[in-house]
Amino acid sequence: MTTTATSSASGPDMPPPFRGDSLRARFLPAIPVPRWLGWLAAVIVAAFAGALRLVDLGEPARIYFDETYYAKDAYGLRAHGHEHQTVENADDLLAQGQQEIFTGTGDFVVHPPVGKWLIALGDWLWSLFPFGSTMTPEGWRFAAALAGMLSVLILVRLATRLTRSLLLGSAAGLLLALDGLHFTLSRIAMVDIFLTLFVLAGFACLVIDRDKTRERWVRLAEAGVDVTTVGWLGMRWWRLAAGLCFGLAVGTKWSALFFLAVFGLLTVAWDYGARRSVGQRRRTFLRWFGIDAVPAFVQTVVVTGLVYLVSWSGWLFTSGGYNRDHAAGTAPDWLPGFLATPYEALAALANYHSRMMEFHNGLTSDHSYISAPWEWLVMRTPVMFHYDGEAVGCGTGDCVTSVVSIGTPVLWWISLVASVVVLAWWLTLRDWRASAVLTGVAAGWIPWLAFPDRPMFLFYALPMLPFLILAVVLMLGLVMGAGEESPRFAPYTRALGGVVFGVVLLLVVANFAYLYPVMSAYPMDEGLWRERLWFDVWIYGSGGS
Repeated sequence: MTTTATSSASGPDMPPPFRGDSLRARFLPAIPVPRWLGWLAAVIVAAFAGALRLVDLGEPARIYFDETYYAKDAYGLRAHGHEHQTVENADDLLAQGQQEIFTGTGDFVVHPPVGKWLIALGDWLWSLFPFGSTMTPEGWRFAAALAGMLSVLILVRLATRLTRSLLLGSAAGLLLALDGLHFTLSRIAMVDIFLTLFVLAGFACLVIDRDKTRERWVRLAEAGVDVTTVGWLGMRWWRLAAGLCFGLAVGTKWSALFFLAVFGLLTVAWDYGARRSVGQRRRTFLRWFGIDAVPAFVQTVVVTGLVYLVSWSGWLFTSGGYNRDHAAGTAPDWLPGFLATPYEALAALANYHSRMMEFHNGLTSDHSYISAPWEWLVMRTPVMFHYDGEAVGCGTGDCVTSVVSIGTPVLWWISLVASVVVLAWWLTLRDWRASAVLTGVAAGWIPWLAFPDRPMFLFYALPMLPFLILAVVLMLGLVMGAGEESPRFAPYTRALGGVVFGVVLLLVVANFAYLYPVMSAYPMDEGLWRERLWFDVWIYGSGGS
């Protein structure tokens, strides 16, 4: 039985009392499928993505592209607790199965260690399989493949929660599984896939926190509590989990700070909107600031900082890392003796970070595959991770293999249209889902426009891909009238929407299948290979032929 919440005051400044049932309808639209079915669909789609990524994971059977940094750094972390310098022919030695590749000193690196620790963990896990061994191409790529699978699973669950449609949620995961950029970066020992995973997981935690918080409001209203005066709602565990995820993301690449900033603002904006929605008008800002915003800062920003610091434990608690002894003997005399060593370690770490920042600020390159941010969305300049013009196995005498890291063009081009549609939807109806998705796209793209002279590559765009896909499924949901909160159209329009949904998925499937050989190091005739790469810039980059 629903109990009506009553207010202790009345007058023109007080909102009308809320009924719990009306608040439930507004705050908690139902997902029209059993929870177990939603999880089953997510697991199936993720398993499909995993199968695509694990097949021939060891090809090319050597270190290629930036694996020359990350795979060896991961091995150094595993062996020494910090990145370690290697001999000049280390790549060749690893290709021959030899693992004695280190010299005697720590190595200067320009990215934090979380992604490399995960590569090392994946290599260790791979070595536990009967057919596996340590420091093989399959081993140092295994963690990336698992991260690709997990990100697909999370996106299915997230999209289902956002759209209240299992069909659209599953479609979102399928689109991510069939994107070429996500596919290639799930099959190489680089850290961008881990950055994407943690950013997506952090956002998903905030969305769950939003739902859980609104569920608390509903329960209070249904219990007869005057929700117009409620302050503290209890511990926000999911927002704490988001802080953990963002800490791991920043510990993978500093660019995660863009997402932390905008999502941190977004979650407290949701809190303020909830308080206004339940009828709070007096002292709303003070309640929101003291009870929601300040704890949110601790749960996201402070937790992120702590996790980031912990991620450097291998460097902090060993003695051989690069710059590790920079601050030795610099502790002030007034500092207690037991704090001198931690002080010097943290001072050395701060100096290390200043050197890393100097490197990034002064970075220049004439790489052929440099890609400006405005080019990312149209797939103008993908990166040729690998090319072998003397391959065998295609049945002709003119075989090549390649790994062209390119997003499935049809998907990215459709996402441009979807972003405009979702923007118009937000401007007209102020739907929170539209603003959340656009915020994720903006965080992954707009900040890079502020660095026009910095060399950038297409794979920098990977963290915003899940949000582009969410824009696509939101657009499809609008056309189909799917979900409890989406506009309902006439039956014939819904049928047309179903056709559009099917055509979009089929186009993406066909485009991915067409490009699969050039993205997976599959041997094929050079003529057929060139047919799949429609533009010269896809082959040669901006450097010409």
